[in-house]
Amino acid sequence: MQQTLQILQQLLISMLLFACKTGDSAAVKTSDKNNYYNNPVVNYSLPDPSIARADDGYYYLYATEDIRNIPIHRSKDLVNWEMVGRAFTNETRPSFEPKGGLWAPDINYVDGRYLLYYSMSLWGGEWTCGIGVAVADKPEGPFTDKGSLFRSNEIGVQNSIDPFYIEEGGRKYLFWGSFRGLYAIELTDDGFAVKEGAEKKRVAGTAYEGIYIHKRNGYYYMFASIGSCCAGLHSTYTTVVGRSDELFGPYLDKEGKPMMENHHEVVIRKNEQFVGTGHNSEILQDAEGNDWILYHAVSVANPKGRVLMLDRVQWKNDWPYVEGATPSINSPQPVF
Repeated sequence: MQQTLQILQQLLISMLLFACKTGDSAAVKTSDKNNYYNNPVVNYSLPDPSIARADDGYYYLYATEDIRNIPIHRSKDLVNWEMVGRAFTNETRPSFEPKGGLWAPDINYVDGRYLLYYSMSLWGGEWTCGIGVAVADKPEGPFTDKGSLFRSNEIGVQNSIDPFYIEEGGRKYLFWGSFRGLYAIELTDDGFAVKEGAEKKRVAGTAYEGIYIHKRNGYYYMFASIGSCCAGLHSTYTTVVGRSDELFGPYLDKEGKPMMENHHEVVIRKNEQFVGTGHNSEILQDAEGNDWILYHAVSVANPKGRVLMLDRVQWKNDWPYVEGATPSINSPQPVF
């Protein structure tokens, strides 16, 4: 009997040792679980996110004003977010479009200051909407509005919203547009106005809005959104991409067909849990060199508003993709 007990004890010890070596112990599983995150990372409406990393180690996120006056959130890990303020107050908010909403902000750190480009529009006001810029010394503000860069009827582009700022060759450019073509134009050295004599240049067709351009390995990747953003569970928003050898294009899909003719590759589409997957932020890199993208979606479980989503961007043959081309539910979190 004693011999049998000794054999059983030895067998139990061997099983425990094997479990630890193969990573099957409860402790390992708990640790792994703690390194995962669930989508959405913010379960209330934060549409059209734009992000910049500040010297204090935080990422600062700005969103369309479903929370009035452009909400500002911050995070150190892209997963856990806290609201730290608003870009404007009711007294300081831009006013060039009376009763207009502040949509699709684009945050940038330029020459030691934070420049916040924004759209101001009313639903249906496609010829009076426009794009403005505000400036702050700190990412949490307060922001001082510098006014309108242009309105649709001034620049000659219907539905002039969704700005994106980029620098190239020592020059500053603004890209913009929403389902009436995507365009670009050069800005002044301070970024507060259109450069005198600059002419707009069309870079993509009429299927797109929410432009973002990412530079990688000699290519320019134009991310954009197609479909309807704001129809609740009926939203068809989808994140797409094309690439080019040059900033101003031509941007092409994998078969060489141009985005100017509304050809593209799908990056993120709907699944059973989330629909309306679009208007992505800048691509951000964690400490292990992994790329991450935030965007908004409508949650089937919580369909009020557009919640904040996070997914890893991977690359194959110099083309970006998200695993399964749909939002993740539970995934390993970024490493910082």
